Amino acid sequence: MTTSAISTYEPLTEETAIKLAARLFPEGAILKCQEIGDGNLNYVFRVSDSKSDKGVIIKQALPYAKVVGESWPLTLKRAAIEAAALRKHSEFAAVLVPEVYGTDETLAYTIMEDLSHLTIAREGLIQGKNYPNLSAHIGEYLAQTLFHTSDFALHPFEKKRLVAEFSNPELCKITEDLIFTDPFFDHDTNNFEPELRQVVEAIWSNNALKLEAAKLKRSFVTEAEALLHGDLHTGSIFADDNQTKVIDPEFAFYGPIGFDVGLFIANLIAQGITRNGEDREAIVGHVINTWEVFEARFSQLWHSDGIEDFKDVPGYLESVLDKIFRDTLGFAGCELIRRTIGLAHVKDLDGIEEAERRIQFKKQALQLGETFIIKRSELTSIHDVTALLEEF
Repeated sequence: MTTSAISTYEPLTEETAIKLAARLFPEGAILKCQEIGDGNLNYVFRVSDSKSDKGVIIKQALPYAKVVGESWPLTLKRAAIEAAALRKHSEFAAVLVPEVYGTDETLAYTIMEDLSHLTIAREGLIQGKNYPNLSAHIGEYLAQTLFHTSDFALHPFEKKRLVAEFSNPELCKITEDLIFTDPFFDHDTNNFEPELRQVVEAIWSNNALKLEAAKLKRSFVTEAEALLHGDLHTGSIFADDNQTKVIDPEFAFYGPIGFDVGLFIANLIAQGITRNGEDREAIVGHVINTWEVFEARFSQLWHSDGIEDFKDVPGYLESVLDKIFRDTLGFAGCELIRRTIGLAHVKDLDGIEEAERRIQFKKQALQLGETFIIKRSELTSIHDVTALLEEF
C-alpha cells in the first residue's frame, strides 16, 4: 500500500516521518521520532507514542551510499525491492521477518514493525550473548525462503516472473565488487592495517585463490537459483533468547542458494574467532546447527512441497545439497576476506582494542577464508569446517 501522494523524492526529517506514521497510531497519541540508523546506506526513523512507547519503523533509501556520500550514487528502487522481499519471504517464514505496514516508491520508504524490544544480533554476540535459538531460526528461515522461491517449488513461469521482478543490478554490482573482486586486488576501496600488508599482498599474488574467487563470482552473477536476502549477516538480524527477525533485504535478488547460507556462517565464524573455551563452543554450535537445520528442513520440503520431476531419483537431492554446501563454503571464505580487508568491516574484529590480538584474529580470518575457498570441495561436512575453526 502506498502511503504518500508526494510526487518527487525528498529525504525525510523527524517531523515528516511523524506525519507519515500518524495514521498508524490512535487519535490523541503524542508522537516522538528519532533517527536510529547506523548502517551504510539508509535513514531509519523510529516513531513512537510517548504514552505507550509503542512504535513503528520508517526506513528510507538515500540516493547515495551514506557511508561514502553523494560521490557514490545509488538507485532508490532498492527500497521497493526490500519491501517486496520482506513480503515474499513472509509467505514462508512470517514469524522470522518484520511485518510491512506500508511503502512508497517515490519517497523510497517502508513503514514496518518496530523491533526495538530486540537487539541486533551482532551487538549482542559481541557482548557475549549466545541467543540459544538463533541458528535454529536462521536455518529454518534459509530453508523456507530459499526452497520455496526456487525451481524446486515454483512453476517455471512464476519463477521467471520473480527473477525479473527482483532484478537488482546496482546493488548486485556492489556485492560483485566489494566481496568478489576488490579484496583480491590492490584496489582503493580496500582498508586494512599496515601489519596485515604482507598477508594481503600474498592474497593478491595467489593466482590459485583468485581463480577460485573468479569461479564463485561467476556463480553469483549467473546462477538464479532462489530469491536471496543478499546481505544476511548478524547485523541484519534482531534477536533475543526466544525471538529472531531478519531485516534489511535490500540486496535481494535471484542468485545461488549457498550465498545467503555462506554469508551468515561467515559472520558467525568472525565472532567465533574472537572467543575462547565454552564461549567459542557456543558459536561453533551455532555454525553446525545452522547448516544441519537448513539441510534437514530443505530435505523435508524437497519431499513434501517439491515439484521437481526428478525429485525421487536416488542421489539427486544429495547432489543438490552437496553443491549448496560447497558454494556455502566458498562464499563464506570470500565474506571473511572482504570483512577483514575490504571496504566494510565487522565490529567483531575491528572492535578489539588491543592491536596485537586484533591483528592475530584478522590473520586467522584471512587464513580461514582462503582455506574455505581453496578447499571447499575437500571439506565434506560442517564438522570439517568447525574443526578448522577449533585449530585456531
